[in-house]
Amino acid sequence: MIGPAACHGFRAYDRNRMGGKEVAQLYYRYSTMNAGKSIELIKVAYNYEERGKRVLVLAPSVDDRFGIGVIASRIGLQREAIAVNDDTNILDLFLKENRKSPIDCVLVDECQFLKKHHVQELAEIVDSCEVPVLAYGLKNDFKNELFEGSYYMLVYADKIEEIKTICWCGRKATMVARVIDGKFVKTGEQIVVGGNDMYISLCRKHYNDGRLGPDESHKP
Repeated sequence: MIGPAACHGFRAYDRNRMGGKEVAQLYYRYSTMNAGKSIELIKVAYNYEERGKRVLVLAPSVDDRFGIGVIASRIGLQREAIAVNDDTNILDLFLKENRKSPIDCVLVDECQFLKKHHVQELAEIVDSCEVPVLAYGLKNDFKNELFEGSYYMLVYADKIEEIKTICWCGRKATMVARVIDGKFVKTGEQIVVGGNDMYISLCRKHYNDGRLGPDESHKP
C-alpha cells in the first residue's frame, strides 16, 4: 500500500479526507464483442472532461487495430489513450501523471488484455488515492475461458456490471465465436486481435450449435 503523501494534490482523496461520503471503487464493465464498450468509455471520458475533470485513459498496446494507444468505436468516434505494455506499472504511471495535474478518474479499454499486476495496481489506485477506476472489456474468450485480465477483474473489482448485446436470434449474447475463412473455430491462440471480420457475439445455444446466422451452420 502506498501512503497518502504519494497522492498529494489528488482531488478525490482530499474530498474524502475532509469528510465527504463519496467512495471510489473499481468497476469492471464487461460484455461480448460489439456491445458498445468503447463508445461507453468515450462517453464517460467526455462527461468528466465537460465538467472540467481530468481523466487518465489507458489501453493495452496489444490491441493495435486502429493504432497503438487509440480507442475507436464502431460508429467512428475515437480518442487517444496511453498504451499499456505487459511490463507497465500502472500505479507508477498514475502517480507520475497525477503530479502534473490531479486525476479524477481512470478509464481502461480492453481490460481483458491486462496482466494480474496491472489489475492489482488499479486496485491500489482506488484504495490509496480514492480515485474511481472504470475498466471495460471482454469476460470470456472464443473458447469460453477467462482472459488473465478478466479473471483478476472478477477477483478484485468492487462492482461488476454487464453491458448487454444480442445474438442474431434476439437472445442475449454471452459468448464470442471466432470465425476464420467463414468457419467457426474453437482452437488456436487465445489472443488474436480482430474485429467484426473475425468475431461474432452469440447466445449460448447458437454458440454450442455453431450457428453464425439464421441460414448458417459451421459446426467446429
